[in-house]
Amino acid sequence: MPVKITKKASQAKDDAVKPVPAKAVSKSKKYFRGIGRRKESIAEVRFSFLQKTASDQNTGEVVMNGIDYKKYLPSDELRNIVVDPIQVASIKENFAVSIRTRGGGVRGQAEASRLGIARALVKFNEEFRKPLRDKGYLTRDARIVERKKPGLKKARRAPQWQKR
Repeated sequence: MPVKITKKASQAKDDAVKPVPAKAVSKSKKYFRGIGRRKESIAEVRFSFLQKTASDQNTGEVVMNGIDYKKYLPSDELRNIVVDPIQVASIKENFAVSIRTRGGGVRGQAEASRLGIARALVKFNEEFRKPLRDKGYLTRDARIVERKKPGLKKARRAPQWQKR
């Protein structure tokens, strides 16, 4: 038996989803996008510059999956991996970096984020390409886990030989 939708139910759906008017989106929120990949990890980076106010110091905010990157990444080594491209570019403006990562482990996500940030910085200013390229931050690390082959225990590990 088909179910009829009453006007009240359809009105509730319309009320729940309201589109944002085009005027509400601020033009000062321009951002530069970069995508980084490493092993099974993918990082989508949005790098934007904030309006300077008199009270602002030269600060930067890096957020990974909605959490501050210092809380998201367990070690200082991984935190340094993420912010290295920003330090190499020596950006003096106020900026905000939003990173969405998925797949892989924490290290793969950190290295994918580094590549995404470096690519976004190059889109912002082409002069950053040389120093970032010299450090190797614009090179995609293509090493991935080798697949298991039939007849072997792992990708290359053969079963132990038996005489009888």
